[in-house]
Amino acid sequence: MKNQKTDNARRSFLKGIAAIPVVSIAGFQTAAQAGGHGTMLSVDDPTAKALGYVETSVVAGKNCANCNLYTGAVGSTKGPCAIFPGKMVTAAGYCNSWIPKM
Repeated sequence: MKNQKTDNARRSFLKGIAAIPVVSIAGFQTAAQAGGHGTMLSVDDPTAKALGYVETSVVAGKNCANCNLYTGAVGSTKGPCAIFPGKMVTAAGYCNSWIPKM
């Protein structure tokens, strides 16, 4: 005989896990569709800290504006980044996920 409480708990857990990517993608698309008018990323944000995000790059030739993950308009001072859904980063910023713009 199956334990009904265990089955319900497992089902709820799996539903919650399945929703995580959808929420993340939706948050990024909303910020991008709004012309990048999300909230500014704080250097104190846990993800920003983990990736070494700074608002002004100290690495020669590498900044958010010339990163492939940055989707802000050319010449803008801030814009959305695929790494930080729903947040804006400074074009002059940098993090350890930097990938050259192609």
